Amino acid sequence: MAVRIGGEDGGDLAENADINITPFIDVILVLLIIFMVAAPLSTVDVPVELPTSSAPVQPRPDKPIFVSVRTDLSLALGEDPVPRDGLGRALDQAAKGNKDERIFLRADKGVPYGELMRVMNLLRGAGYLKIGLVGLEETEAGALP
Repeated sequence: MAVRIGGEDGGDLAENADINITPFIDVILVLLIIFMVAAPLSTVDVPVELPTSSAPVQPRPDKPIFVSVRTDLSLALGEDPVPRDGLGRALDQAAKGNKDERIFLRADKGVPYGELMRVMNLLRGAGYLKIGLVGLEETEAGALP
């Protein structure tokens, strides 16, 4: 609490009920600076060019199950065309009901990313959570074949 010196009574000190807002303003300014620094960091609009994978080649299973997304956005299980609504049943037959079987998903370069995500959602909806994405392997010179 603040006190006023030299009141009307001469010797008595009267209480002053004014609030000191200087610390409040200091806290607000510090918070403003923190938000001004943190706001640009929370946006993700950086263009990214994804590199090719140089991971060592993993051994393939004896009989892998491939789901392919063609350029015309049709689906194929192995080499056989499959309708979207029948993908789950076809996978159950190919995997013999084993939902832990790894499904290899491959797509043409021209397939939009959103379409690839829709197919992954179909696989997830059918109960197949182990999905591997198939791509080209990097050659020794660092360029794709």
